[in-house]
Amino acid sequence: MESYHSVAELEAAVGQEIGPTDWFEIDQQRVNGFADDTEDHQWIHIDPERAAKGPFGAPVAHGFLTLSLIPYLSSQLRTVDNVAMGVNYGLDRVRFPSPVRVGSRIRARATVQSLDKLSDEAVHLVTRVTIEVEGSDKPACVADMVSRYYFTSPDLAPTPAEETIMRLGPNVASQLKHKIDVMNAHWRDYDRLFTSPNP
Repeated sequence: MESYHSVAELEAAVGQEIGPTDWFEIDQQRVNGFADDTEDHQWIHIDPERAAKGPFGAPVAHGFLTLSLIPYLSSQLRTVDNVAMGVNYGLDRVRFPSPVRVGSRIRARATVQSLDKLSDEAVHLVTRVTIEVEGSDKPACVADMVSRYYFTSPDLAPTPAEETIMRLGPNVASQLKHKIDVMNAHWRDYDRLFTSPNP
């Protein structure tokens, strides 16, 4: 798991591969549930008996089911911290080179392809995510995921007094009273911290 805390750290990550994730099994129940949610009940996905006689010898997952697991798998690869907001901005390119047979396992790798600065605290990031199938030379999915991250402005970083408010020791009652006194004494700081607009 990689953690990034600033624009500079993401810039340094361009071109670096991270992963793989743990293996994740695709079972028939998950495929059936996705078919119900998307109204895509094609037999190649949900009819094991008929699919066994089909081109892949077994039912296969929907390509979009594999694609939909990218956010979950990506959460095992990296976190982007110190952000006011992160946005799923879409996809630049998606391919499904190989089927995912029901009962098989998949995992993900990711590489930051490019980073464009939108401002000093905001970036437009393109990450290529490759979904591998256990035992297959070809990936199940290759997708360029586009994200935007808006980092917290340094001007809004908590002051030392603000940080102490989040720490409670064993003497909770007396410390809580003290921390409320600190809050009252630094109310202008809190007003500045929580009412300033996001980028």
